[in-house]
Amino acid sequence: MNKNVYSVSQINTYIERMFSDDFMLGNLSLSGEVSNCKYNHTGHIYFTLKDDKSSISCVMFAGKRAKGLKFNMKDGDQIVVTGYVGIYAAAGRYQVYANEIELAGVGDLYQRFEALKQELEESGMFDAMYKKPIPSHAMRIGIITAPTGAAVHDIIRVSKTRNPFVELILYPAQVQGEGAVPSIISGINCLDEMNLDVIILGRGGGSIEDLWAFNEEPVARAIFKANTPIISAVGHETDFTIADFVADKRAATPSQAAELANFVYEDFARTCERYSDRLNSTLDFKLSSITAQLENYKLRLQSLRPENKIKANQDKLNHLYDRLNSLMNAKIERYESRLIAASGRLDGLSPTKRLASGFGYVTGPDGKKVDSVSNLSIGDSLSIRVKDGMLESQITSISKDK
Repeated sequence: MNKNVYSVSQINTYIERMFSDDFMLGNLSLSGEVSNCKYNHTGHIYFTLKDDKSSISCVMFAGKRAKGLKFNMKDGDQIVVTGYVGIYAAAGRYQVYANEIELAGVGDLYQRFEALKQELEESGMFDAMYKKPIPSHAMRIGIITAPTGAAVHDIIRVSKTRNPFVELILYPAQVQGEGAVPSIISGINCLDEMNLDVIILGRGGGSIEDLWAFNEEPVARAIFKANTPIISAVGHETDFTIADFVADKRAATPSQAAELANFVYEDFARTCERYSDRLNSTLDFKLSSITAQLENYKLRLQSLRPENKIKANQDKLNHLYDRLNSLMNAKIERYESRLIAASGRLDGLSPTKRLASGFGYVTGPDGKKVDSVSNLSIGDSLSIRVKDGMLESQITSISKDK
């Protein structure tokens, strides 16, 4: 029996033609709640439209946005989409191609999110006074996330890049679906008891339903009660959960959470080295200053010691003694010189010495020294002393010098 075999492209093309030929699918409006809303960098918007029983993928191309979308659409919005249902042939998936999107109201999950957010905010759980500071040099970091997702790999990669010596403790938690809430709470309580420096609570992006466990009140209260600082990193930058508001710090992504939790070790090491150099320099200067001061005190102390004082005075006394002796000897020598001179002069005047030289000492009749002929007469007796005796003579003639 022969059978027709078609390629996948042929089937997708056939179905696409069926959709385009269907009058109702070619122009319709449908309502639902927005979920998993993603703004692509090309300008296209991808989202899911859902109700309580079913969901359908939707896309609005960038060229339709200016005319067809008049508000900032987000998860939880209740909207009416007007467009057509077509086939995305490359994936064999049908979806709604939106030409116009109107806001119809707020979705149930978003209403629950806003209600819980308002309640917890009014109770003070978001207040800055309860936020614990994130330590600047954390060395033990806890991670609560799925063990196999991209989030845990991003956190580990960024952490080890910034600080190779950091200790990472992973609590593998269920972060989506039934059982996620008790799993996350158990992770918070377990790591909080380990006295870690900081905890990262995170997961990758997803729809509001995927992230809903982080919007549950028990999770928020577990975060609030924890003694360890907690950084929340749930979803993408545009995703906000209740956990983000109650956590001590919110990170836009798991990678950013790792950057907030970890310091750069190389920068830290360079800073420590600079401080060490400065400290050593200061200590060397201080030590030199103190050593010089001690030497000064030592010299002053030595000068004040009694034996040194006595020695100094003794030296001074010896100096004065030597100076006195010197002055006395000089004076004695001067007097001796003068005495020798006087003695010489006196010796020159000595009668005995003159007598010994042949002179005689003449006295007249009256016994007085004869030093002139004026008072003498012929016939007077004269006595003449010579060195070895007396001569008696008589004047026989007198002649006076003219």
